[in-house]
Amino acid sequence: MLSSSLVWNNTSKSVRRLVSSTGAVLGLSSSGNVSAGAAAISAGAGQKEWIKDVSFDTDLVHGGVCPDEKTGGILTPIHMSTTFVQESVEKYLAKGYSYSRTNNPTVSMLEEKVATIENGYGSICVGTGMSATSSCLNAFLKTGDHCVITDCSYGGTNRICREQFMPFGIEFSFVDFSNPENVAAAIRPNTKLIFSESPTNPTLNIADLRAISDIAQSHSNTDRTIVHVCDSTFATPYIMKPLDYGCDLTIQSLTKYYDGHNIGVGGALVASTPELYERIKLVQNMQGNIMSPMTAYLILQTMKTMGLRVERQSSSAMKIATFLEQHPNVERSVYPGLDSHPQKALADKQHRNGMHGGMAYFDVVGGDKSAIKLMDSIKRPWTLCENLGATESIITACAVMTHANMLREDRLKVGITDGFIRISVGIEDPDDLIRSLDEALNQL
Repeated sequence: MLSSSLVWNNTSKSVRRLVSSTGAVLGLSSSGNVSAGAAAISAGAGQKEWIKDVSFDTDLVHGGVCPDEKTGGILTPIHMSTTFVQESVEKYLAKGYSYSRTNNPTVSMLEEKVATIENGYGSICVGTGMSATSSCLNAFLKTGDHCVITDCSYGGTNRICREQFMPFGIEFSFVDFSNPENVAAAIRPNTKLIFSESPTNPTLNIADLRAISDIAQSHSNTDRTIVHVCDSTFATPYIMKPLDYGCDLTIQSLTKYYDGHNIGVGGALVASTPELYERIKLVQNMQGNIMSPMTAYLILQTMKTMGLRVERQSSSAMKIATFLEQHPNVERSVYPGLDSHPQKALADKQHRNGMHGGMAYFDVVGGDKSAIKLMDSIKRPWTLCENLGATESIITACAVMTHANMLREDRLKVGITDGFIRISVGIEDPDDLIRSLDEALNQL
């Protein structure tokens, strides 16, 4: 990906331009590479030539971002401006920006960076993770269409399908995605979207994304295209990039591991092709699903340490899950890195470098009463609250918190019991986290 912004205007025409963080168009050659003039401008701004083939960790710090053209500032400026002055009617949008609902320089830089590290063509960054989900559903489903969706997803995803989109005459089949054959069997003549989540929230089921992408492609034809989207918030791009497995779109709740500090709230929808990007950008602009420039600025900084955090969180989660698996007051401990996980082989195949993220869950002996007792008595450094993926370790009773909006029978069907406890492991000393869990479990 070039260090550029996709400039989208109100006439639905998009062009690829190289835009600095100040909004100045630097220019492209006909081949799509930075032109000689642009290179000269970059050099004048203090930018030096990059070595070839930098690693993913380097992209997390620098990808999609260039120093400020006018000042040389290494961080992207915060453009808290609603509108952008045009030199003339003839030169309307010459600098790439007109109104911040459509494009904002700070947000555009984040969108470019997200697209870069997700291996996408382009992305939209919106107000929340649920905004990204609703943008996807709005973009690719209409009355009479059908969507095959995982039967275990974030509770808000399940709710918006049932409460908002079903009354619009859109059909949903909630299917166990752990077996791709279930997905294939659920496809109908009017199927337009396959909605994966891997790992699932909160049950940590793994979807074979390549197999499901192949199913979507094999059932597409000249009359219809089935789009495959995957919510990969739990995995993060540091562990898995769904577009590398044939998915058409990726959803990320930027609130989680991108931000990672309980500071900002945001979401992203990443497209693999120009056509898909054009569609989601149009929907974003029509609906006003945008992100604050201040939030975009903060996430541009916090995401730089994603790799350091996710490596630490993955190793600590493995250690804690192993401890829980052996505790007498724990009925089961589930984590994709454990040998006991039924899909460990698939997790090892799809997840990078043996990392499986910072999310785990366990069931306590005694059901919901024991779960509530543990929630109320556990000591810090565990924090009882919603959210996940942050530097602080968070413990959550899903049945009464994050997934309380699910029908109880649906919740139990997918394995979210009354005593189900989800943990989001932070970057604290894992031995301290284990001591706190052990003390609370021994009191049950």
